[in-house]
Amino acid sequence: MLTRPLFIGSEIYRNSTYGRRHPLRVPRVSTVMDLSRALGWLPSQTYITSPRAKPAALHLWHEPAYVAALQQAQISQTVSPEDRKRFNIGTLDNPVFPEMFDRPATAAGGSLLAGELLKDGGVIYNPAGGTHHGMPGYANGFCYLNDPVLAMLSLRRNGVQRIAYIDIDAHHADGVEHAFAQDPDVLLLSVHEEGLWPRTGPLGTQGAINLPVPKRLNDDEMAFILDQLIGPVVETFRPDAVVLQCGADAVEEDPQSHLSLSNNAHWAVVRALRDIAPRYLVLGGGGYNPWSVGRLWTGVWGILSGQELPDRLPTDAEKVLRGLRFDGNRRGKNPPEHWFTTLRDVPRGGYIQDNIRQRVRLLLKQL
Repeated sequence: MLTRPLFIGSEIYRNSTYGRRHPLRVPRVSTVMDLSRALGWLPSQTYITSPRAKPAALHLWHEPAYVAALQQAQISQTVSPEDRKRFNIGTLDNPVFPEMFDRPATAAGGSLLAGELLKDGGVIYNPAGGTHHGMPGYANGFCYLNDPVLAMLSLRRNGVQRIAYIDIDAHHADGVEHAFAQDPDVLLLSVHEEGLWPRTGPLGTQGAINLPVPKRLNDDEMAFILDQLIGPVVETFRPDAVVLQCGADAVEEDPQSHLSLSNNAHWAVVRALRDIAPRYLVLGGGGYNPWSVGRLWTGVWGILSGQELPDRLPTDAEKVLRGLRFDGNRRGKNPPEHWFTTLRDVPRGGYIQDNIRQRVRLLLKQL
C-alpha cells in the first residue's frame, strides 16, 4: 500500500497548447505544480513524472488505427480529409498541434500508472487526467484519448473489481459511460449542466446515474446533491476504488459553462469521497480559466496531502498567479485581486431549487 498520497505530473504541459484561440491555450497542470511547490506541498518523494503511454497500452481501449492516426498527425502536422472525417482530428475542437499525441499519451500514461500503483491501496492525484469525452476510435470534445477509462481498466488488471466513478465536470462523461454503462461492477455517477455539450446524460439511471443540473447551480445545491445522492450511493455500492473526475469548469468564473459553484463545492466532494474505499484516484478534467483552475486543483492536492489551506498565499505562490495571462477573454482583462492572493473562493450559497430536490428524489427511487 502507498505510504503517502502521490502527485503525477509532467513538464510537457508547461509549454504545450492546443493553439492561440483554443480554450485549452491556458496553462493548467503546470500552474498546479508551481503553486504546490511554492506552498511547500510537493516534495520530491510525493511527485512522479508521468510516463508516456505506448501505443500497445492505449490499445487496451483505443482502436489501433486511431492511435496510429494520432501519431502520424503529430509527425506530419497535418490531417487528410479522410482522417479528419473518420477520427475527428484536425478540427476546431480537436486541432493539430505539436504534441497532439505526446500530451494526451502522457496524461493517459499517468492514469495507467495510477492503476498499477493503487493495486494495494492509496491515494493518487493526476490533474492532467480526466479526459472523459474520448472515444475508442475518434477524438471528442478536446479529448484525444480517454484516460479515465484507461485508469479503470488498469485498476481492473491489477485486481480491483468494484469501481465507483464520480464526475463533477460541467460536461457529461459520455466517453466513460460508453465504456462501462453495461458493467455491473462499475458505478457511474455524473453531475453536469443540462443542455451543455455534448447534450447527453439525461436524467436517469439506465447504465449510469445521470443528474443534469440547471444553470447557476450554487454551493448549497451541490452540498445537497453530495449529501443526499453522491455520498449515500457510493457508500452503498461499497467500491474497491473510487475515481473522481474533478473538472474545474463548473465554477462561476469558467467561460465554458453556466454554473455558479465556488471551489469550496469541489473540495467538499474530494473530502467526502476520500475514505470510502481503500483506493482513491482523483483526476482533473475541464477548466478554462487559468486562475480558477490553478487555485481549485492546487486546493485538491492540499486536501489529499493533508495540508492546511492558507487564508493568504505566501509571496512565491502569489507570484505564480500574477504571472498568468488569459488573453482574448473578458474575464482576463481585469482579474479580481483574490485570484492572486488566495486559494479559497468566497462560498456561493443560495436557495436549493425544487427541481433539484425532485430530480435527486427521482434518481433515488430508481436505484
